[in-house]
Amino acid sequence: MAASGVNNGTEAVPTVALSSGKPMPRLGFRTATATLGQAEGHAGVKEAVLRAIDAGYRHLDTAAVYNAEAAVGDAVVQAVRDGTIASRDELYITSKLWMADAHPGRVLPALQKTLQCLQMEYVDLHLIHFPLSMRPLPEGAPLVVKEELVALDMKGLWEEMEECQRRGLAKAIGVSNFSCNCKKLEHLLSFARIPPAANQVEVHPYCRQNKLRKFCRAKGIQICAYSPLGGEGTPWASDSVMDSSVLKQISNQRGKTVAQVCIRWVYEQGDVVITKSFNERRMKENLDIFGWELSDDDRRSISDLPESRGNCDFMVHESGPYKTVDELWDGEITAGQRNQRVVSINN
Repeated sequence: MAASGVNNGTEAVPTVALSSGKPMPRLGFRTATATLGQAEGHAGVKEAVLRAIDAGYRHLDTAAVYNAEAAVGDAVVQAVRDGTIASRDELYITSKLWMADAHPGRVLPALQKTLQCLQMEYVDLHLIHFPLSMRPLPEGAPLVVKEELVALDMKGLWEEMEECQRRGLAKAIGVSNFSCNCKKLEHLLSFARIPPAANQVEVHPYCRQNKLRKFCRAKGIQICAYSPLGGEGTPWASDSVMDSSVLKQISNQRGKTVAQVCIRWVYEQGDVVITKSFNERRMKENLDIFGWELSDDDRRSISDLPESRGNCDFMVHESGPYKTVDELWDGEITAGQRNQRVVSINN
C-alpha cells in the first residue's frame, strides 16, 4: 500500500490498489446529505466540497440521486482555478447509478449525464447503487416508489457497466449495498468479464461485515465503508455507535473522539472509509486517524459489541422483488441485527 502524497497537515492519506483504475485514497468525503442537497442547496454542497479539498481530501464520493454532482463539478473546477489542486486527475471521483436507470439501455446515458454534471470526461469508479431496479418514474415523482421496484437484470446491467469501462468513461466499476449477501456477488462473478473493483456498504463497530469482507478480499474486491459513525443525523441512524459506552471509554483512553475511534477501527480492517461531515472542524478531525492505532484490547472490545444494521430493510415491499428482509439479504442477517427505524436513501 503506497502513500498518495496528499498531506492533511499530519500524515499523507494512504491509497489502495484496486483491480482496475488508479489507486484509491483510503479516506473519502461523502457528498450525500439527509435532504439530498435540498436544504444545503448547490452553493452549500459546493462550499463543503471546496473545504474538503482544502483540508486534504482527494477522494470524493457522490451519486446521481444525491443531487450533488453538479456542485461537485463546480467545486473541482474552482479548486483547479484557485490552485488548490493542479488538475482533476489529482482527485478520485466515485459516483453511482440510481435504481431508475439500473436497466439495460439506460446505463450509458445515465453515466453520460453524470459526467456532464461533473464537467468531467470520466469517473474513477462507477457503482450500481442498489441490488435492485425501479421502473422509471415521471418528472416530479418521489425518488422511491416501492410499488415500482423490480428485480435487477444483473447480467444485462453488468455488460453495460463493462462497456462504460471499456470506453474509458469509468476507470473502474463496482457495486454498492451488496451487503451481507455474498450470494449476489457470487452470481455477478459467475459471468462478469470485468469483476467489480469495489463494494460500498455500511460498516461501523456495530456492523462489522466480517463475512462479507473475507469474501471480497478473497475475490479482489475492495470494501468501501459508508456510515462509519452509524449514520448519525439520518432517519435510519444507529444511535448505538455514538452513544456506545465502550467506544466512549476507548476514545477517552486514546485522547481521541468517538468518531476518530470508529474511523480508525474501520481503517484498520483494510476498508476504504467514506466519511461525511460538512463541518470544517469535524472534516479535519476525521482526517486525523493516522500516526496512532487501537490496542489489542480495544479491538477485542469492539469485536464483542452486538451487531446492528441500519440499512437492512431498505427496499423491502410486499409487491417488490424482495418481500422480506430474509429475501433481500439471502437469509444472511438475523432478527437481532436489524435496526427497525425507517430507512432513508442517504447511502
